[in-house]
Amino acid sequence: MLQDVLKVPGARHALLLSADGLRRGATDGLGTDLADTAAAALSGLQSVSRSTGKFVDGTNESRWLQTVVEFEGGWLFLNQASAGTYLAVAASPEVDMGDITVRMQQLVQRIGSEMTSPPREAGDHT
Repeated sequence: MLQDVLKVPGARHALLLSADGLRRGATDGLGTDLADTAAAALSGLQSVSRSTGKFVDGTNESRWLQTVVEFEGGWLFLNQASAGTYLAVAASPEVDMGDITVRMQQLVQRIGSEMTSPPREAGDHT
């Protein structure tokens, strides 16, 4: 299902990750090492992003929806897919930001509960 995001012109990779930084799925062409490294890093990014809501509106009530990061070589989009699961997409500088965001939301709705990652228990190494 992640491959569907790549139908947007300029989309390069899609990655599904758990809150604790484990790769849950990746699009074809994204190597295992890069996917695992990115999943770990993106886990930290979603945590930092979620913790900055008070900076945005002065309360702790603001719910994080999406992080967008611009790089010289393109864009990174990160949003919550379901409880404990996040969807990240890498795209070229020319990508239509509206199109990629809409496609990501459609994907999240389509696979909904299948993407839930319950927190791991201490000693659970699966």
